[in-house]
Formats: sequence, C-alpha cells, structure tokens
Amino acid sequence: MATILLQTTITENPDDWDIRRFSLLAGELRADGHDVLARNRVDHGVQDPVLSHLDELGFDQLWLMAVDVGNGLTPGECAAIGRFRGLGGGVLTARDHRDLGGCLRGLGSLGQLNEFVDANIHSGANGDYQPVLAVEPVHQLLRTARTASGRIEWFPAHPHEGLVSAAAVPSATVVARGRSTGTGRTFDLAVALDGEQTAEGRPMGRAVAESSFHHFADYNWDLGCGAPSFVTDRPGWQIRADPSRLGVFKDYVRNLATWLQPPDHH
Repeated sequence: MATILLQTTITENPDDWDIRRFSLLAGELRADGHDVLARNRVDHGVQDPVLSHLDELGFDQLWLMAVDVGNGLTPGECAAIGRFRGLGGGVLTARDHRDLGGCLRGLGSLGQLNEFVDANIHSGANGDYQPVLAVEPVHQLLRTARTASGRIEWFPAHPHEGLVSAAAVPSATVVARGRSTGTGRTFDLAVALDGEQTAEGRPMGRAVAESSFHHFADYNWDLGCGAPSFVTDRPGWQIRADPSRLGVFKDYVRNLATWLQPPDHH
C-alpha cells in the first residue's frame, strides 16, 4: 500500500478549500489501506517544511489540491516535487477555473498540462453528476467491474472546471473527457503522464492532472458537508438521490492510488 501526502496549497482557513474539505477523500484512501498524511501549508511565502523536502521524506505519492490563487508553491517546493518525480514518486494535481492553482505552472511537464485562461467550463451543478466520455482505448484508470460497460461513466460535476490538455506534452494521454453543459464543447477532465525520463535517463514517476479539485471535494460528494461562504452556485441533488454512481467513481480514486504507485514500492 502507498504512503500518500494529501496536501493543499493554502494555509489553514475554515472558510476556504483547506484540507478539512477533503476529509472524505482521505478517508476513502485510508479505508483502502493507504497511509495518508493530510495537511495544509504551514505558511505562505516561506518554504513549507514537508513540500520543500518531499523527495527526502519517504512518501510514494503526492496528491496536491491546488486551491490557491496563484502563489501556492515556492520555487524550492516546485523543485522538490520535480526531484520527487525524478525518484519515481507519483503525483496527482487538481486545480480549478481561471487562476486557481496557478502555482502548478512551476512543475515542468506536469505544469504544461494545465492551461490558465478565463474559459469557464460548466459541467453541471455541485452535487450533480457529469457523464464521462470514454477515450478509446479506455485508460486503466477508468476501468471498473461495477458497470456493464466496464468503465467509470460519471464524475462529480462542477460549474467551473479548469482546463487541462495533453497537447503540449508528448508523453501525455487523455484519461477522461467531459462535455460543457453551456457550450456543448468537449474538454479534458483528466490527463495522465507516463513514460517520461529524467535528464539522466531514469524513469520518472507517473502523474495525473485533474481539471478540478471538485472531483474530490467533500461538498461534491456530499452537499451536507457544506462549502466555503463564497460558493454561491445553486447546488444539484443527483448524488444525494442516487449515491450508487458515486460509489463507482470511488473506483477511480482507488485506481489512481494503484496506478500512481512507484513500481519498486509496495
């Protein structure tokens, strides 16, 4: 099983998307047998003691919820995350619309998967589902035994998805696509990196870039958990009415933890 750092890019703030808003995700990973350290930044502007030494602390994976407005990682922390991937560590990043999570730009090829533009992709209300469009061949991250199609068919929806794209990085693969409820255009929900090498020719850790941290936030799994006061979008009730599809989505969470695990770590 994996040792996972589940980390936000902001300091503790009860009225923001701090780490307490991801307690259901942490619980799901722990229930699957993983050792999870869930934490916020300690202080903005100075090196975070964990992120800045990520490559020395024995973690297998970093699940980074980039909930900042652009200043969430220092250059030293970005470098440590790069060294961590260079040693085979797996990294998942999740951001949101516009500049939310803009600090991810400092993460090399993983940063290049993230585009920060004013495009506002509406995939549905918080508390609702959005259909996942399969990209053939179906990526192993989307596989499940719980549906007739053998793939995960729904993600939690969000009114303001961010933009991720595989276009800029040769080793990137689109895992899942969605369709905007506003414009009907398709967009990438998750992009994976696999097969990259360091300058010295060593295999780098796998990585996944998610278009929105709302795929994993407590509020998007259970509206009863509440949201920060600045969230004014009218919620939807599909997940509350039919939680079974969320149960299938949790296979995606389990798949991520398996897929991101370095091959020589058990």
